[in-house]
This record gives sequence, C-alpha cells and structure tokens, in this order.
Amino acid sequence: MILQSNPKANYLAHKTEIDAAVKQVLGSGWYILGNEVSLFEQEFAKNMEVTHAIGVASGTDALELALRACGIGEGDFVITVSHTAVATAAAIVRTGAKPLFVDIDPDTFTMAPQQLKSLLTTWESKKIKAVIPVHIYGQAANMPEILAIAHQHDLFVIEDCAQAHGATLNNQKVGTLGDIACFSFYPTKNLGALGDGGIVTTNNEKLAEKLGWLREYGWRERYISDIAGGINSRLDELQAAILRVKLPHLEAENKSRRKIAETYTNILSKNRDIILPKITKTNESVYHQYVIQVKERDALHSSLKEQGIATLIHYPVPIHQQAAFSDNDLSPLPLPNTEQAATQILSLPMYPELSIKQAEQVAHTILKVLH
Repeated sequence: MILQSNPKANYLAHKTEIDAAVKQVLGSGWYILGNEVSLFEQEFAKNMEVTHAIGVASGTDALELALRACGIGEGDFVITVSHTAVATAAAIVRTGAKPLFVDIDPDTFTMAPQQLKSLLTTWESKKIKAVIPVHIYGQAANMPEILAIAHQHDLFVIEDCAQAHGATLNNQKVGTLGDIACFSFYPTKNLGALGDGGIVTTNNEKLAEKLGWLREYGWRERYISDIAGGINSRLDELQAAILRVKLPHLEAENKSRRKIAETYTNILSKNRDIILPKITKTNESVYHQYVIQVKERDALHSSLKEQGIATLIHYPVPIHQQAAFSDNDLSPLPLPNTEQAATQILSLPMYPELSIKQAEQVAHTILKVLH
C-alpha cells in the first residue's frame, strides 16, 4: 500500500535522535514550558527569520490566540477563505468573532485579492478587523496584493502557515509577511510533531508579549491573571524536544518533496485532461500536498484505492457549505472557484520518505486509469 501521508516513516527516519530526546525529557522531571520549549522557540524563530516565536498546543490554538492578541473578539468579523481546513474558521468562532469567506484563485487555490477588495468595497463594516490568508498546499498566497488591500482598510493580516513550513515568496519566508503568523505541528505537516502542537510567530514585540500571557491564563506572573481571554495552550516539553530534532532536517525534506512533485509533473503532463499544480514564479512551494484536478475525480480516487494507492481530498466540502458555517451572511459574495475546486481536486501521496520509484508508480497508474 502506498500511503497518502506517513508520519511514522518520518519518525523512523529520525528514530535514534527522537528516542534519545524523549528519554532526556522524561528523565528531566520538567514537562511543561521548560528548557526544550524555550530552545525550540528560539531555533524556530531563527529558522523562519522572525524575532519571536511562541509555542502553543495546536495550530488551531495558534490562530485563536493570534486573533485574541490582535484584540479580536465578540461582534468582530475576520475575512478568510472557505477552501481550507475547518480549523481556520473554527479559531475565528472561538474568539466570538465571525468569518467572512472570499473566493480563491483557481490556479493557486489561495485567497483571490480581487475578491478581498470586492468584499471590503461592497460589505462596509467597521467591525471587520483582520484577514487570514491561507498558504495552502505549501504555496504562499498573493501577499503583496493582500497586504496592500488590508492596510488600506487598517486590518491585521494573520498568516495561516499550517501547510507551508519553509515556503517562500520573493525569497522571503512565509510567516514573516503579515503582522502575525500561525503554524501547526500536526504529525502530517512538513514539520510535524508526534502529537499536536503549534506556534505563533511575529516581529511585533508587544504582540509576542501578549501571546505569552494569553497561552497561559493571561498570567504575567504565576497564578496572577492580568488580562482576560487567556487559555491553557502550552506546547509541551516532549513535543518541543521532538521538533528540535526534526527542525534541522526540514529544508532537506522539503527538497525531497519538490523532487517527488517534479516526478509527478513530468509524467502526468502527458495527459492534458489532468490539471497540474500551478506554482507562481515568485513562489517556492514546499508541497505539503501535490493536488491535481480531474473531472473523473471520484472514479480515479476509487480506482487508485483498489490498486493500493491512497489519495485524499483536501477538502471535499467547502466550509461555507458545511452546516456549522452555512449562514448566507458569512458568504456575501459568490464562491464559484471554491465550489468548483471541491469537485475535482485530489491529493496524491506526498511525504519525504516516498521514493521516486513509488511516485513514478502512482503517476503511471493514474495515466493508465484515465486512458
């Protein structure tokens, strides 16, 4: 069976180092917000080229806390996309705010700047406080245009980098472009823990300080809560130690993903009915997913499964069409590109340990099925 993702393979690739790191933490007697978290925060900030990184319990918590640090809460609105993991919208709702969905670019699946501009023009509200562009599938959103539009309306820009560890736009890493950025360390991510974890990055010292308080009950000092809205969201020592082992390998593993993507592209380009990923010239994708589009998506998905090749659909139902977010007020403008993508997208196997031979097998099998 060729898996769509395989976090166990990544553990096995670094097993000796990870086991030693875990053993060291277990023997230390310090399991919450200790030396491992502090060192990982420093190392991650350096790697991502930002001044501050604050470790939290998950990528969803990272988004929620970033919003809270920006003063966003009850009665506010935050603009984002519907073509993303539901966590993006769920984090907004957890603050008491509401998401407003805009459409995506049909080529990159990221936020369409023109749609953002149209919404801000037609849906005038002083309670729109922020924009969350999602760097989906490993490629950066069109940040220059998004930032220009957002700044015209005095909006915070919070980057959702959950799928883009190490991706760059104009040679600048994602997570350094907006006011604040959020990463997930879910096991299947490009930089994945062996459990949940997340981090918030920023170059704003005041936001970083506030985030440090908010992740632990609003404490400035132990047991004394000075600000409301704080929660218990702390990256634990074990996960931080594991991530410290994995972080130095991130660049090499992203290169492996690019080689796999190149293999898929070279073979699948022989069939013009397959729409391949489009990477803009200014972007360097880290291919969290390699997503193709085909009209016979469901049939292909089933046929590949029968032949021992696992694929996934990221994401089968746009958020605005899910019961929890189906209020028409959350989608003031039509989202045709989002809805079209959901019917055709298919994520092929993609993880660093996937061999080129396996990638070739997947691609040739797809050509055979679609012949």
